[in-house]
Amino acid sequence: MAGKNVLIVYAHQSAGSFNAAAKDASVEQLTAEGCNVVVSDLYAMKFKAAATEEDVTGEVKDSKHFKYGEETMVAWKESRLSADIVEEHKKVTEADLIIFQFPMYWFSVPAIMKGWIDRVLTQGFAFTSEKRYSQGLFKEKRAMLSFTTGSNEAMFSSNGINGDMNVTLWPLQNGILYYCGFQVLAPQIFWAPPHIPSDARDTMLEGWRKRLQGLLSETPLTFAPADSFDIGSGFQLKKEVKEQQAKAPFGLTVGHHMGKPLPPNNQIKAGV
Repeated sequence: MAGKNVLIVYAHQSAGSFNAAAKDASVEQLTAEGCNVVVSDLYAMKFKAAATEEDVTGEVKDSKHFKYGEETMVAWKESRLSADIVEEHKKVTEADLIIFQFPMYWFSVPAIMKGWIDRVLTQGFAFTSEKRYSQGLFKEKRAMLSFTTGSNEAMFSSNGINGDMNVTLWPLQNGILYYCGFQVLAPQIFWAPPHIPSDARDTMLEGWRKRLQGLLSETPLTFAPADSFDIGSGFQLKKEVKEQQAKAPFGLTVGHHMGKPLPPNNQIKAGV
């Protein structure tokens, strides 16, 4: 852990929140472990969430039909991105690990954090059509979600009213983090802190502090490698992969379930 660079992308409005306490615990524990910790406090920074033409300095290539991804990729190559994006790019480049700390809003991240994702994970800088998933640009880096929920764990089960948390996390962990190549560590989920006693919240934080001590040595979650898919067939699973999985009781992942039962806790615990 010593000498590693950690970026915490933090989104909560209140310094008295449980998310703030979790963020502070991360900073304190990781610093004690010898890490260099940087926090992007999005609300304090008044980070702009909307992805717009303002993110490009100078003239855009096609103002009549503005395409954000294409224009910002060109601007990135030509060093013409807005200063706030450039600053976050520097933090990401230097980071060995990125922790996203947030309260779950509408089964996803808060708008300001989604804006960070939209604007900072710029095409070209964070991914290309050739370099994504297991072949992604950030394959030497690790990333993880650390978040609070408003509902208890049972409500996010396969029989619960909110549905399986593994399914909820798939777009965030596969579609954003793994898409950019990150090795994705299992999420840290703080179940319904507003609805439990204060001593239970303290226990949650202590568990998080203990986990932080060995975080960078953890085994990442499992995703389907990019070479499991055939370009010629429109990026479908290769025939040999399907044959290998034919007798398996579960699908490959939550997303690549192949019409089979979902692999248990595929998006929550490593090695399962």
